[in-house]
Amino acid sequence: MDVRVIFTLVLCLVPVWTCMINSERCCDEETLQRTAKKKLGSLYPQPPEPASVADASAPATCPLELYQKMLLLPEIKDRSLSPWRYITVTKPNHFPHTYVEAECLCQGCILVHENGSVEESHDYNSAVITQTRVFLKRVPCSNGTTYRLMPVSEQVAVGCTCVKYKSS
Repeated sequence: MDVRVIFTLVLCLVPVWTCMINSERCCDEETLQRTAKKKLGSLYPQPPEPASVADASAPATCPLELYQKMLLLPEIKDRSLSPWRYITVTKPNHFPHTYVEAECLCQGCILVHENGSVEESHDYNSAVITQTRVFLKRVPCSNGTTYRLMPVSEQVAVGCTCVKYKSS
């Protein structure tokens, strides 16, 4: 066989071999759970969850009274001029199924004046700070009874900041 023929044959087969090596195999729910846990532990480590998580069904309110008391609050989320709380988000077809996301408590930003008065100013806006996070998504296989895992990147709110009002 000619070297050029062999070289051409190898070039044609490399994508096939790569596809076979990289493709996720379809598996049952139990195996999928184990595989997701293993991959999240090694390939896609997850950030630690915050200690305090709020009830997402409770309305988010701007905590002006905390700033009037001038308390020494330990958490950055409570001392920010754009405070936030953490809520739990659930996505059944993702691994992990639940994660924590920041939710801004004020539309504007908290201003503390020299005389001690506190107000929420709408000359500024509270804006979320996002971070890209990798999740494993459960994707049905063509047979309809098994699944494979597909890594997906999503933006997750991790905090809030105060920004100048954007005018048109």
